[in-house]
Amino acid sequence: MIEATERQRRFDEGKAVLDAIDGEAGANVIEALGDISPELGQQVVAWGFGEIYSRPGLEPRDRQLVTLGMLTALGGCEPQLEVHVNASLNVGLTPQQIIEALLHSAVYCGFPRALNATFTAKKVFAERGLLPVE
Repeated sequence: MIEATERQRRFDEGKAVLDAIDGEAGANVIEALGDISPELGQQVVAWGFGEIYSRPGLEPRDRQLVTLGMLTALGGCEPQLEVHVNASLNVGLTPQQIIEALLHSAVYCGFPRALNATFTAKKVFAERGLLPVE
């Protein structure tokens, strides 16, 4: 069992990464888990962002490209995809690069999933005033 101070340290480190990448959207997801599964929120932050996302092997923009592809391939992950399209923009990907990544995913996971992902991206772009995409 991890002692309380180590657990808090891992959470704090993960939260700093989450905030830098996802901003308010990531914090909202963790907060929404508070009344149903705070432990899931703890693990998303401490493990997902503190241990995995913060590793030095890939830049944040590259991690987001991988994440976009994986969420698109999984399908049914549109709420998470919305958060990660925003995160992709936050770490420097352009709308054009995001659309290109989603188009590329159609080859590997099919048109229905690529379409769903693209419409999710379109929603995010509209909310951020980034339409039309050139």
